[in-house]
Amino acid sequence: MKRKLIGLGLLGIGAATLFSACSAGSHKRGKGDHVSQVTGWPLNDRRFGGFEVADYKGQQTPIGMTFVQGGRFTMGATDDEMPTLENNSMRRTVSVSSFYMDATEVSNVSYREYVYWMKRAYANDYPDLVKAAWPDETVWRSALAYNEPFVKNYFRQAAYDQYPVVGVNWFQANDFCAWRTDRVNELLLIKSGDLKPNATQSNEDVFTKPSYLEDQYEGSAGPRPHRDLDPTGSGKRKAKMEDGLFLPDYRLPTEAEWEYAALGNIGNNPSPENKRRRGEEVTTDRNTLPWGPKNITRYELHNQYQGEFEGNFMRGKGDLMGVAGGLNDNADVTSPVRSFLPNAFGLYNMAGNVNEWVMDTYRPTTHEDADEFRPFRGNIYTKVVLQDDGTVEEKDTIGHIPYTRVTDQEVRTNNRYETRSGDLNNYKDGDSLSQFTYAFGVNTLINDSTKVYKGGSWHDRAYWLSPGTRRYMQGNLSSCTIGFRCVMDRLGSPDGDNQPGGNNFGAQKNHKR
Repeated sequence: MKRKLIGLGLLGIGAATLFSACSAGSHKRGKGDHVSQVTGWPLNDRRFGGFEVADYKGQQTPIGMTFVQGGRFTMGATDDEMPTLENNSMRRTVSVSSFYMDATEVSNVSYREYVYWMKRAYANDYPDLVKAAWPDETVWRSALAYNEPFVKNYFRQAAYDQYPVVGVNWFQANDFCAWRTDRVNELLLIKSGDLKPNATQSNEDVFTKPSYLEDQYEGSAGPRPHRDLDPTGSGKRKAKMEDGLFLPDYRLPTEAEWEYAALGNIGNNPSPENKRRRGEEVTTDRNTLPWGPKNITRYELHNQYQGEFEGNFMRGKGDLMGVAGGLNDNADVTSPVRSFLPNAFGLYNMAGNVNEWVMDTYRPTTHEDADEFRPFRGNIYTKVVLQDDGTVEEKDTIGHIPYTRVTDQEVRTNNRYETRSGDLNNYKDGDSLSQFTYAFGVNTLINDSTKVYKGGSWHDRAYWLSPGTRRYMQGNLSSCTIGFRCVMDRLGSPDGDNQPGGNNFGAQKNHKR
């Protein structure tokens, strides 16, 4: 398959004419043959040095995900907070970038695929890695309830394949995201012809995106490697980041991203952008729940579905499913991940079913100093480990390139950072000047491993279904009411149709105001 490459753009007519005259007709312009905007040199031409610029078609929506166009919104409580709770979700206006999000919670069958791969790759020499990936099936146990059928069946029985995985702690969810990043990008390389499938990879021979990009994973070369245009090269090369082939990393959503996506305010824009009109910067209401601005949990339209519950949650003490012959949400515990109606972004169960881990470290006062753009607490800056000669350190015995935290000394000597530490879990968290110190187990249950979860679950009252509510738990713990879903950054234009960013006024030379 021939790869088409394009340049950054064409020079002005005068410059192009000048270059043509200098070359005296020796260079014939062909398909995909463009010139540099700053030097006039041909791009993607071995005879002129071979500098390559990819014909990038734009980022496509990953499998299982839906596009969430970013924007501003009012983050925080959508209703009055309960008086017994901390006032930890104050309203403020923030903006988030566009991103992609799983349409559903990660299901049991998807998580079992991950465990299966870990077992195949590491069980012989690193069984502890497989054990660490396995969800805690005992989360269903309650001292005064008989839940052993869920302990024995929920994760592995085919009847629950499409139900959300639970018993996964915050760290396990992050590991799943990293594994998914590697498997998706490995498949892209296989489909492009750069690699052959390797079903027996194990230990240090596993594919990871960083090890491939750092030339520490060879695998088996595919039938269509990239053409190397470097005049001193071999004529063939591996894929590289600049080719535009690789997808960004999967990760957990930030609290702001999750809340923005759950609210689905795009559905309240009376005149959104489409192919025939530009969008208007207006929303009619502020949603209280993912399916609308009102505190109503039942379907309102006058049709055969009127009165049905729009989420899986507990109505009152002891009432988790209604009565025989009239089950109000048709679920005793969780329900399949594509149950109920999706919100305006096409996302299922952003309220009810299971709570979901987000990436943020919990602090009750985060809202007081959080950035207005892409707010997040939990940054830990890292860098790849280098050897003395400046090359990247060899991958470890399980195939991963080693990373280390940016040291405080490096941060202090680099004026690009506004802080003095590479670990920002505690930055502006209310304990400055020793007025208050988060001493875990002494005066608080909050530390750097305390993570936020949101969304409400099958065992929660309707109050927790509001996207602005937030709770926390230690990241190494898990629950039968907490699952997760992944997101991926949108690169380049915030428009999901791969249209150029910014407002473009056409190519009129004499544009008059």
